[in-house]
Amino acid sequence: MSANTIKLHVDHTYNAPPSVVYDAWLNPQIARRFLFATKDGHVIRAEIDPHVGGRFLIIDRRPTGDACHCGIFLELRRPRRMVFSFSAEEHDHNPDRVEIDIEPLGEGCRLTLSHEMCAEWGAFEEKTRQGWTNVMDGLERVLEQTDRLAS
Repeated sequence: MSANTIKLHVDHTYNAPPSVVYDAWLNPQIARRFLFATKDGHVIRAEIDPHVGGRFLIIDRRPTGDACHCGIFLELRRPRRMVFSFSAEEHDHNPDRVEIDIEPLGEGCRLTLSHEMCAEWGAFEEKTRQGWTNVMDGLERVLEQTDRLAS
């Protein structure tokens, strides 16, 4: 990491095995329910091509307009690690780098997300951290709903 970047970290513990948590990020039908989805928005497009070099595009239609999130998968090591470039279409800058590491914990796991962003976006550090926290909380809700349906 250079002096021109900021690296923030967010983690979350899930009551699901690492493979279930990992796969949720790569399945468009599941990801559209938590990945960049907001309470007042509606994901209108979720495209995920889950291989190294593959792209993803998530568009959440919000009252303020469409929020586009896109990237390219740089590393995929199921079920423990995922790395991708990340950008929001409306920003014209070099893509950020996001690393996801999933550690087994008994029957569950801990997901740690590291987001490296250009220092020029430092004013958005806390908003970005909160956004990832919302994504992780959303994933927990989706996994709980899926688990209840399977029971």
